[in-house]
Amino acid sequence: MHYIKMQPDENYIRGKKERHSKITFQKSGQYDWETPQAFFDELNKEFDFTLDPCCTPENAKCKKFFTEKEDGLKQSWAGERVFMNPPYGTLISKWVKKAYEEAQAGALVVCLLPARTDTRWWWDYCMKGEICFIKGRLKFKGRNTKGELVNYPATFPSAVVVFRKDEIG
Repeated sequence: MHYIKMQPDENYIRGKKERHSKITFQKSGQYDWETPQAFFDELNKEFDFTLDPCCTPENAKCKKFFTEKEDGLKQSWAGERVFMNPPYGTLISKWVKKAYEEAQAGALVVCLLPARTDTRWWWDYCMKGEICFIKGRLKFKGRNTKGELVNYPATFPSAVVVFRKDEIG
């Protein structure tokens, strides 16, 4: 395989600082953005969820749920049909690993995740599930840095990853 060394054009170099500033501005520091209800409803029609393991009482999507206080990472999901939209911060790898392991134990786990195909957790776990990339960007509800309730489009592509015991490779 041959590689060609490419030089970025001048427009790219000049715009780099501006693009970086926009991306940084869009980061909220919040990790509990609510799944769009219509999106969840479509998935729920197919999967009939029974557990939301990582939510707040305000954004829970199922009657049974675990908050940060109950710590869904420490709870059993056995026998559940799980909808998981994990915090997208530094703990996301632990949540994806937990989803994979709970599916091996018999739970059905449907994950709404950032499509971060460049990460170890994606390759270690997501590639063993059923992956559906989402066209466009989802809009998530949450609070911005000023505490205002907002509905922002994600700054990243998303995917749904389904872990089922019989499909895990």
